Amino acid sequence: MDLSGMNEELAEIEGQINDILRALSNGFQKLEKIKDANRRSRQLEELTDKMRDCKRLIKDFERLVKEEEATNSHDTIKMLNDRKQSMIKELNSYVALKKQQQSENKRIDLFGGANAENDYDENVVLASSMTNQQLVDQGNSLMDETDQSIERSKQTVQSTINVGAETAAALKAQTEQMSRVVNELDSIHFSIKKASKLVKEIGRQVATDKCIMALLCLIVIGVIAIIIVKIVNPHNKDIAGIPGLAPPVNRRLLWIPD
Repeated sequence: MDLSGMNEELAEIEGQINDILRALSNGFQKLEKIKDANRRSRQLEELTDKMRDCKRLIKDFERLVKEEEATNSHDTIKMLNDRKQSMIKELNSYVALKKQQQSENKRIDLFGGANAENDYDENVVLASSMTNQQLVDQGNSLMDETDQSIERSKQTVQSTINVGAETAAALKAQTEQMSRVVNELDSIHFSIKKASKLVKEIGRQVATDKCIMALLCLIVIGVIAIIIVKIVNPHNKDIAGIPGLAPPVNRRLLWIPD
């Protein structure tokens, strides 16, 4: 089925993916003939970049297929998904070859001198003589290693989540404690303010009472002074009589005849 008649963008992306896959195939064939370790590393880097571009294009292809689900039949969408899976499978095979070549390079780097050339030639023959089943087994082994790595990552993430939960609980407890402290401080501030107001009222009341007491003392002293003066000089016309106090009695001497 021609994708250009259905979606030109899908057809263009599929063409780019096929070009990259052919380039990867030719690149790995050339890689087996390269004996220099530095050239092999550069070639692997170039192939890695191509695989990264291919992965990105496959994601774009998948996105466009999902957009076409509403406007195309079930069989058409199934065919597009099958093409996507085929491209993913081929790309994964090159990823497995890349990892295998990287491990071969590490083994070669362990040796030096003339022995390095001999070990390298043996490794090339071994890689080129592998059957499809051996490549599949190698891919399965790499997938198992990837699953184990993912499982370890999950455990690490779970541990991080647990630590985050404990930290969040501790922060919540500290926040609640700080809230209680703030409430207590507000209560203390209100009590201090109320006590200050009460002290001021008591001070004003005491001052008023002192004024009243001073005035009463002055009145009492004045009354006592008037009483004393009235007793000492009862005929003083300048001093009015004190209410409630009887006027002095004039004493008359009795005359007794001889």
